Parts: sequence; structure tokens; C-alpha cells
Amino acid sequence: MGTLAYWTRQLLRFGLLQLRCCAFAVALIGGIAVSAVLPQLPVARYDLLLAYGVGLAVLARKVGWDSARDTAVIAACHLIGLLFELVKVRMGSWSYPEDAVAKVAGVPLYGGFLYAAVGSYVCRAWHLFDLRLGGYRHRAMTVLAGAVYLNFFTHHWLPDARWILAALVLCATAGTRVRFRVGEQDHRMPLALSFVLIGFFLWIAENISTYAGAWSYPDQLAGWQPVSVTKFGAWALLISVTFVLVAGSRAGRRPRPAQ
Repeated sequence: MGTLAYWTRQLLRFGLLQLRCCAFAVALIGGIAVSAVLPQLPVARYDLLLAYGVGLAVLARKVGWDSARDTAVIAACHLIGLLFELVKVRMGSWSYPEDAVAKVAGVPLYGGFLYAAVGSYVCRAWHLFDLRLGGYRHRAMTVLAGAVYLNFFTHHWLPDARWILAALVLCATAGTRVRFRVGEQDHRMPLALSFVLIGFFLWIAENISTYAGAWSYPDQLAGWQPVSVTKFGAWALLISVTFVLVAGSRAGRRPRPAQ
């Protein structure tokens, strides 16, 4: 019974820490959902969401959720995400059908915040769970993360290498463990498993976001449909890009204590 009670407490602690890690993402998706039901907005909804996202980023810095280094990483995720969006929207992978002033080549500038939210989650998790990596191959993962990112562009013209890249990521992360702390107890899991779990929850978040009108896939323009399960795998791969950025920003530094 004591063991059951202990693991129940650990699970609750883990869940609460995860909620704190997701604070930026939850606030962003919540704002998107609320904006979808607001009547007669004085400005374009995408422009309002851009201002909202900037406000969230400033607030996160002011209240200490993010350090200056975190903010720089999150900004980099935003820019990487915007470039991704510009190419994908041009290729017709998805679209932002509403009008906006702050919109370039069919992509509203707030779109980068969806990737910034992922960066915020990884940064917060690093702090709150006191993450440590064992057997991490930084150079190999940096090269593979770059290849994963490029493949999401080049597969429109060249053969899609995502399954080959997924196999290479599994090889590069073989033996790599993420050590994390919940309460006073350390736990660990394979890095590849963490990518799969994060990818799954990003796919869930993508379903919520598209339902709230954050963007639309071609099959959702006539009415919302669940996002294809293949996007789950895409997110599990794409999270490697964010992870490499955050891990690189912490090279040689001990993660600060959980707040």
C-alpha cells in the first residue's frame, strides 16, 4: 500500500510539473480558442494573436518562467518555425485562410509562436525536471536534426527520407538516457521514447489548434477533420530540432534548480 501511495504521489507531482512546463503552450492555444469565438474583433484575429503571443513571451520573461538564454532559444524556434511555415504554406501543405495585416506570403507572423511554444516547453522541462543527459551524442544529433528539418522541405521535390532519418535518430540515441527528477527521486527514460511521447502530445495539441482555427489542412477547409495520424510521426521527428537547440544552449552548464 505504501508503494502504491508513493507512486501515486509521484505521478501527481509529474503531472503538475508537466502542466507548469506547458504553461506557455496552454495559454497560447487557449488564446487561439477564445479568439475563434469572439464576435466582431476590431482587428484581424491573426494580428490579435500576434500581439497576444508577444505579450505572453514578455510575461514569461518578467515572471521568471524563462531566462534570457531561454528567451533567445524560444526566439530561434519562432524564426525556424516561420521559415518552415513559409515553405509549407507555399507548397499547399496547409493554409491560414483568414486575412491579416501581419501576414507574409500567406503566413501570419503569429504562426512562429506555435513552434516557440514547443521551445518553451523543452526549456521549462529542462529546469523543472532538472534534466541530465547520459550518453548524448551532440554532434551526431545536430547533423541529424538539421537533416530532419531540411527533409521536411526537400521531400516536395526529392524522395522523402523521413523513415531513413528516423532509423538514424534511433541509432544516434541508442543508449542515450534522459535523467529527470520528480520530488526527491530521480527517474530516467530513453531519449527516443521522450521524442515519441512529446510527438504524440504535440499531435493532440495540433488537433485542438486546428479545431480552434489556428490553421487548416486542405481536408479541413470544408469542415474540421482530425489531423492525420502521420503527423504524430512527423512531430516525433521534428522535436529533435528543438531538443538539439535547447541542449546546445546548455552545453557545459548545469541546469538551474527547479523554480
